[in-house]
Amino acid sequence: MSIARRIQLWADCSRATAVFVALAIAMSVAAPSYAAAAAASDASAVGVHGMVVSESEDAARAGVEILKHGGNAVDSAVATALAVGVTNPAACGIGGGGFMLIYIAKTHAFYALDYRETAPLQARPDMYLRNGKPNEDLARDGVLAVGVPGEIAGIDAALRRFGTMKFQQIAAPAEKLADGGFAASPHLAGEIARLASKLKSDPGLSQVFLKPDGSAPKAGDMIVEKNLAATLRSLGDDPVANFYHGEVATALAAFMKAHGGLIGAADLADYRPVWREPIHGRYEGYEVYAMPPPSSGGVVLEMLGALESGHLPGLGINSPPYLARLIEVMRQGFIDREQYADPSFVSVQIERLLTPAHIQELREHALHRKSPPPPPAPAHDHGTSNLLVADKDGNVVALTTTINTVFGAKMSVPALGLILNDEMDDFAVAPGVPNAYRLEGERANEVRPGKRPLSSMTPIIVTRNGLPVMTTGGSGGPTIVSGVLQVTLNILSFHLDPASAVEEPRIHEQAAPDVVIVEEAMPAATRSALEQMGYQLKVVPALGAVGAITIAPANFRGAFDPRKGGGAVGY
Repeated sequence: MSIARRIQLWADCSRATAVFVALAIAMSVAAPSYAAAAAASDASAVGVHGMVVSESEDAARAGVEILKHGGNAVDSAVATALAVGVTNPAACGIGGGGFMLIYIAKTHAFYALDYRETAPLQARPDMYLRNGKPNEDLARDGVLAVGVPGEIAGIDAALRRFGTMKFQQIAAPAEKLADGGFAASPHLAGEIARLASKLKSDPGLSQVFLKPDGSAPKAGDMIVEKNLAATLRSLGDDPVANFYHGEVATALAAFMKAHGGLIGAADLADYRPVWREPIHGRYEGYEVYAMPPPSSGGVVLEMLGALESGHLPGLGINSPPYLARLIEVMRQGFIDREQYADPSFVSVQIERLLTPAHIQELREHALHRKSPPPPPAPAHDHGTSNLLVADKDGNVVALTTTINTVFGAKMSVPALGLILNDEMDDFAVAPGVPNAYRLEGERANEVRPGKRPLSSMTPIIVTRNGLPVMTTGGSGGPTIVSGVLQVTLNILSFHLDPASAVEEPRIHEQAAPDVVIVEEAMPAATRSALEQMGYQLKVVPALGAVGAITIAPANFRGAFDPRKGGGAVGY
């Protein structure tokens, strides 16, 4: 059924239903619709000299501390990333990797840094086949799920190129949090409780994150990571030398060998972060910059292009016609996402995917969709952590970091306090086999030695007249793409402040499964109208987490997402 027909069906609803829907939509615009009014003020901040937004308040304060001591946005972003790796260890840390999108005001230039994990040199496309059948669990939990970590190499590369401080100055707040302890956030306490049975089986994870009786801590309980603090201190001011070639590398490689893993000394010594050319596209007079493949930044640019000049404000924020248009465009964007992969191994035609002709084709497909594929189980929100920094000199950093699913491979190297990622699950385990996020793999994203898996992480920076006006990014698997899209539209098209833009209820559609996932905060009448249009809905409590900063001279406004918690700290 075409989107035009679905919109017509909505218009044909009874007058009473239409009035009720319109009233519900008006109420959702008038006030934040996800959390109480008090939460809106708690989730936002205003700054004159700079702003840091993170999924951890402790980490955001660490970033602002660096800014106050003369550091720039890159210094602050690295400090925040290290600190959030301590305080949000279920989602990220130095055992993982990420993407960093950087704007340097002095040169008016954008830079994209890829420090995504890579497949070990012994990895092979059939490594998860057992008796001729794929065993996707091997790519999610355990030693075979671990990719070569890129976090330390990436943040060191950013500091050396654009930072003004030494690594130990930057790492000091994270070391203090790990050594002295921090209060578990409600989100972290919930993640630990949910996975307590798996954490018990790992000596390092159980010792740090569970109580002596094996129970999970409550929100507010103190968590101490002494071994992680010692590892961070041991890196000195040349962290790559130690982590990839020195004592840390030796300990990590020995642990992997003892447990049947594939990562060895050669994998660590060979790891390199990659500086890539940022990609960009236009939307309603704005220029939107994003990470190139293996990030999904191009998917967001395609979706924005397909929605340009769509007169979205006239439809009304989160109205059924507006949501129907988003659903169709999201579906087509995720279909295109199957072509994205590590450009060092696969020729990704990103220039073609972002041409006006292809975006018009995407728009037309969205308006005249054929019959849908059968709907398997819907996606579930998972780990990752996003942070944003803007400083007084005009520099901006959008950084997303991850160990993939919650607590990664559910394994740690106890002596190092290092939680291992399960990034191999982001590869195609086998053609047609969905990963933990229900995304099906294609040959372009199959396992190869040294290859980086396709990622949903999508940090973006938006400019107008050549100057940054906002930045956003998110966490939550494929819901990052849809969440970043909707928050961007809420700010650019509907002119909401960051807190209101973040708190608006969201939807998610990723083509396969052909199910629209809707937050329960979306008004019931709106959900009913979508169902009358023929959409199959799956209602969930929340979809991922997105942060945002709007930028104007001496006026920084930031907001973290109350769905997950965090901090927005300005000064």
